[in-house]
Amino acid sequence: MLVSRSPSLWKSINKEMKISVKVKTNARENSVTEIGERQYQVLVTASPVDGKANEAIIRLLAKYLDVPPTRLTLQRGHTSHQKIIEIS
Repeated sequence: MLVSRSPSLWKSINKEMKISVKVKTNARENSVTEIGERQYQVLVTASPVDGKANEAIIRLLAKYLDVPPTRLTLQRGHTSHQKIIEIS
């Protein structure tokens, strides 16, 4: 699993914010890449069946951002490759 952290963003966050996430499912490996300010590309090996890919995205982003998964909420894009995730 490839997870390289972006320490600058999360050390200063102590309130809610939203990030945009572009997702590719059924990837060869799990990875997170920052592609812009508050924009990320997430590759997950999980299939988009029964919410498994969404769960994997939340877990992977939580690890990348060094926050508990319970702080991440999928706001928009439950069945889309473009998602909005709120961090509280």
